[in-house]
Amino acid sequence: MKLSVIIVNYNVKYFIEQCLHSVLKAIKNIEAEVIVVDNNSVDSSCVMIPERFPSVKLIKNNANFGFSKANNQGIKQSTGEYILLLNPDTIVQEDSFIKCIGFLDQHPEAGALGVKMIDGKGNFLPESKRALPTPLVAFYKIFGFSAFFPKSKIFGHYHLGYLDKNETHEVEVLSGAFMFIRKSALEKVGLLDEAFFMYGEDIDLSYRINKAGYKNYYFAGTTIIHYKGESTKKGSLNYVAAFYNAMLIFAEKHYSKKNFRVLSFLIRPAIYFRASISVIKRFIKKVYLPFIDILLIFGGYLFLKPWWESMTFRSGGSYPHAYLYAVVPAYISIWILSLIFSGTYDRPVKINNILKGIGIGTLIILAVYALLPLGLRFSRVLIILGAIWSIFSLSGFRFILHILNIKSFKLGNLQKKRIIIVGESQEATRVSQLLIQTQINPEILGYISKEPTGLPDNIGRLDQLEDIINIYQADEIIFCAKNITVQEIIENMLNLTHIDIEYKIAPPESLSIIGSNSINTAGDLYLIDLNTIGKSSNRREKRFFDLIMSFILLILYPFLFLFIKNRINAFGNIIKVLFGYNSWVGYFIYDEFSNEDLPKIKKGILNPTDGLEKKNIPFELKEKLNFVYAKDYKFSNDLNILFRGLLYIGR
Repeated sequence: MKLSVIIVNYNVKYFIEQCLHSVLKAIKNIEAEVIVVDNNSVDSSCVMIPERFPSVKLIKNNANFGFSKANNQGIKQSTGEYILLLNPDTIVQEDSFIKCIGFLDQHPEAGALGVKMIDGKGNFLPESKRALPTPLVAFYKIFGFSAFFPKSKIFGHYHLGYLDKNETHEVEVLSGAFMFIRKSALEKVGLLDEAFFMYGEDIDLSYRINKAGYKNYYFAGTTIIHYKGESTKKGSLNYVAAFYNAMLIFAEKHYSKKNFRVLSFLIRPAIYFRASISVIKRFIKKVYLPFIDILLIFGGYLFLKPWWESMTFRSGGSYPHAYLYAVVPAYISIWILSLIFSGTYDRPVKINNILKGIGIGTLIILAVYALLPLGLRFSRVLIILGAIWSIFSLSGFRFILHILNIKSFKLGNLQKKRIIIVGESQEATRVSQLLIQTQINPEILGYISKEPTGLPDNIGRLDQLEDIINIYQADEIIFCAKNITVQEIIENMLNLTHIDIEYKIAPPESLSIIGSNSINTAGDLYLIDLNTIGKSSNRREKRFFDLIMSFILLILYPFLFLFIKNRINAFGNIIKVLFGYNSWVGYFIYDEFSNEDLPKIKKGILNPTDGLEKKNIPFELKEKLNFVYAKDYKFSNDLNILFRGLLYIGR
């Protein structure tokens, strides 16, 4: 066996699907094996891989053992002369492996090599080549000098920015995203150190390969796409802590006590500093828009209250002082919570979510208002006026941001993504139909083929891509991997880095289309999901339903006590749902492995079968009901199931 490709997977089903498509093409003329080690994914990866890729050897773990241990599992079962450690969020060229094998065959002194990596927009990824994190190198990296002076031999040494990215170089550290290793070298230096859970293991292994007398090479003869997707969130606390702690583990293992103390002195404050910045940024990102909305609504009441007082108290008088500083904030709190549950703060921005959020919040406020004593009922009109002002001010603010072309505030209701599909007619049609069924509201401009077809939707050839993008003002290019090679995709991405456009790739026979906008973003994903229960807006809506119905059932419990079965259990279930331990409606569960392919939700007191009058339901229909419930979630479905199954809430 010449090559063993080892991929560690953790909840990146659609990424690994695309990765495996490219890998199997790349090993077509090589004696090779592909081993996937799954770290207890819950996204049905382990169902998809054997179905779509039966030649791939799958090792299923019952826990997340981390990157190093999982790779070691694959290495121990491998038989190849060369070992490739490959990330699942990568796409390799058809000749990448042949070129790497050729280079290593010609350079017996080479223990391992890495390649040129680009992100989903064609931008070079600097971690393709790195230096050891010595105390001084780490200092320049931690405190940002390497970012300010990337090509400096002194300050930019961490990413070796002074070395030409288009030439092959001997380097100290290779990236674990693509690490092509001579197995004899690996047998000499040992496997990955399992003390490193997710980061740093590539630095450690690269160092040990060098120390054993081998050389590490950055090989510029081939290029791969690395999305830096789901498992890498650079702004997260987990990333900051894991990345810098990995540096400490490496320093303690390989450096002198003096150097370790120096590095520890630098890194520990850096962890707290970066973590603090991360917390502040994430907090501001989450609260700044609701905070602006609060100011807008409250600002409206500063004018609405005195105006309505002048209309109501014509002979003088006003509402209590506390109205503006206690009652209005209570209204605003209800509106903001309702806006959150209605998905107003999700992307893309949708005006109808504002209407829904303010509408539901207003109904709640009016319902509570009706229950208050007369002395605390001030004015229904001010509630209605406040709701109208909220709808117009919040919508108007977002519309202004949309007009100003602020990208994160593009209105989903108004913005159509202008898309060109690169592929042959049949596959381009399949991909366009898939796009129409997603939630992105596409405007498909046409397709580009390698050769002109004369068909109406064909708008040009692949070698005219740049001109076509400029003429049609396209926002996004989707490459059909069935017709266009990865080499052609990468060449076009590299040639068009000066154009601000997004790229995605559609694997053959897949329902997913994957791409990424930058090194710091998770991969973007289009797939047919209609209105799945897994969407964050639906999860919030479902939780909102659970809360409201729990309160209603709690109030009605003395009456329901006369009719429901298992009354004590029913009361306990109301409390469990109220505090989020259960949901009123979940899947029908028939064994411990049931519903693995469906989005994860809380265990339900009731299930979709309770929405039917007939109770003797075949097993196959129960499975189908679960699928239908998960695929197209509606608030009304939960209400119908709860209403029909009300007598059984004591289960």
